[in-house]
Amino acid sequence: MALTYQQLLTAVPVVLDAGNVPNIVGDAGIGKSALVREIAANLNAALFTTVVSLSEKGDLAIPVPPLTSESFVETKNYGRLANVQFGYSETLISIIKYAEAHPNQSIIWFLDEFNRGTQAVQSELMNLVLQRKINSLRLPSTVRIIIAENPDSTMTGFTDREYGVATGDAAIKDRTVRLVMRSSTAEWLKWAKAAGINNLVSAYLTQYPEQLLVIDPNNEDLAPTPRAWERVSRNLDQLQALDQKMQKELAADIFSGDLGDEVGVAFAQFVLAQGQELTVATLKDAKDGKKQFENADEATKIQVLRSWLSPKLASEEEAALFIKYLQLVSEDGQYAIIQTVGEDFVDLLQVMYEQAIKHPQGSVAQLYQYFAEVATRGDNR
Repeated sequence: MALTYQQLLTAVPVVLDAGNVPNIVGDAGIGKSALVREIAANLNAALFTTVVSLSEKGDLAIPVPPLTSESFVETKNYGRLANVQFGYSETLISIIKYAEAHPNQSIIWFLDEFNRGTQAVQSELMNLVLQRKINSLRLPSTVRIIIAENPDSTMTGFTDREYGVATGDAAIKDRTVRLVMRSSTAEWLKWAKAAGINNLVSAYLTQYPEQLLVIDPNNEDLAPTPRAWERVSRNLDQLQALDQKMQKELAADIFSGDLGDEVGVAFAQFVLAQGQELTVATLKDAKDGKKQFENADEATKIQVLRSWLSPKLASEEEAALFIKYLQLVSEDGQYAIIQTVGEDFVDLLQVMYEQAIKHPQGSVAQLYQYFAEVATRGDNR
C-alpha cells in the first residue's frame, strides 16, 4: 500500500493533527523534500530541515566547559569540578528563538534521510522524536516533527532495495506513522505543466509513463527519478539554445548523466527526432521504413507497434508486414507488446484465430502462432 504526492498532502497533516510523527518512506528522488516544503507552506508553518545523513554524533548537543568562574564547583574532597553544560546545534537554537518570537505559528522540523544516519546519530535523535527533549532542553509545543526515510529490505514491499541505510530502531517504528510514497506520472505531469517543465520531457513521459521512476535491483548506477527529470528539463532548456550539430553531440551524454545510459540515450533520440517521428504510416509507406525502424530506440519501436494493434492485423497483408517489424524488436520488447495484446486486445486475438482457422498457412495464422510462442517464452523465464 502506498500514497501519491497529492494524497500525502492530505494524509501527513492528518497524522500531525493527531499528535503523531509521520515517517514518509520513499525511494530517492521521488519528491519527499518537495512534499514537506509544500505541506509547510499549506499550513503556514516555518520549516527547519536537518539532513540526518550528514549529521555526526554530538551535533545536536555537545558537552562544553563552563565559560565563567561561577560555573566551577568547589568540593571538599575531590577538588574543583567544572559544571559541564551543553552547546546545542544551530538548528535547535534557531527553532527555539523562532518559537519565542512567533509563539502562535506552527513550526515543522523535518528530519530528512533519517535512516541514512549512523545508529549513534539516530539514537541521539530518539529523545527528540519520542520524548520531545534532549538533555534539559524541551521542544516548544508549536514544533511538529516529520521524518523521511529511504526504504530498506526489511520493509514490506521493498525487499529488493539496497540503499545504504541503518535499519531503524524498533522504538522509532512503533512510535511513528509510516506513510509510503509512490510515484504517479499523471500527478507529476500536472505539476510539470505548472512548474514550467520542458514540453519534450512531458511529451516523453506521456508516451512512456513507466520511466518517471525506474527501480532496477540489478542496476546500482543512475536511473530515472522525478527529481532527475526536473534536472533533465533544465539541462534541455539550455541545450536547445545551441545549434543542432552541438545538440546531437551532447544530448545523449548530458541526459545519461541524470537518467542512466539506457533511458538517457532513448530520451536523446526522442528529442533529436522531433519533426521526424516514426509512425505506422511510415513503416507501411516509406521506402526506408525498415531502416528508420531499425535505427529507432527500443521504446519507440514498442510504442509504434503497440499503436499498430487493431483488427486490421487480421488481414493477410497487414499481418505479414507486422511480423517482419515485430521480429526486429528485442525479446523483452516482443513480450511487452504481446502482454498488451493479451490485456487490451482480446477481441483482436479472436478475429485472428478465426482467420487462422480459415487459412492455416496464411500470414495471420503465422502471426497468431508467433504471438503464442512469445507469450510462452515469457512464461518460461
